[in-house]
Amino acid sequence: MIKAIALDDEPHALDVLQSFCNEIENIHLQKTFTKSDDAFKYLKKYPVDLLFLDINMPSISGIDFYKKLPHKTMVIFTTAYSEYAVEGFMLSATDYLMKPFTFLRFQQAVEKAFTQWKFHNQKTEQQYLFIRADYSLMKIIVSDILFIEGLDDYVKIHIQNQKTIVARMTLKVLLQKLPEKEFVRVHRSYIVSLSKIEKVRNKVIYINQEEIPVGASYESSFLALMEKE
Repeated sequence: MIKAIALDDEPHALDVLQSFCNEIENIHLQKTFTKSDDAFKYLKKYPVDLLFLDINMPSISGIDFYKKLPHKTMVIFTTAYSEYAVEGFMLSATDYLMKPFTFLRFQQAVEKAFTQWKFHNQKTEQQYLFIRADYSLMKIIVSDILFIEGLDDYVKIHIQNQKTIVARMTLKVLLQKLPEKEFVRVHRSYIVSLSKIEKVRNKVIYINQEEIPVGASYESSFLALMEKE
């Protein structure tokens, strides 16, 4: 099921979105926001799959809000102004809804988002590694990896909701086996999953209540990558 939130400075517009989402099984509208700061704080802590985003808001435009999001998120723009449509699609928006939109038109937009969501998840689920550890070949789903810690010729692979796996291997060798757009080395002793980063503060990365230092020689390239993301 798609996890979504909505941001619009008009409460009535949010009521419409909530009502429409309640009629569709494959989407869960977790929260709605009228203030962009509140929505941004929520997204930094709780990444979602889809964002319903009004473009013409008083404090910040939806376009600018979307550009500064810390995580990649599908977006369906909503607005009463058609002149924003071209810029919205240039940002690879999933869809663009002109207010007032019908339930049928809304349903079409959500179906497009659901198709993209399924494709992404199927692609992610197919990625896995076999790592030799504990006298066995252990299958690890790549999307479940939180971060990897290295010590000499050993690595500790920290996995979401699973026991940490210790294997005889170097970080350099393991990094070559991982998707380069999804994992990055941030320290001589650490590789992190970009999608699992919750926040970065004072040269420290926070993932699943763990604090991971950013090494001085990796800092500039890592920060440049994060700003690009």
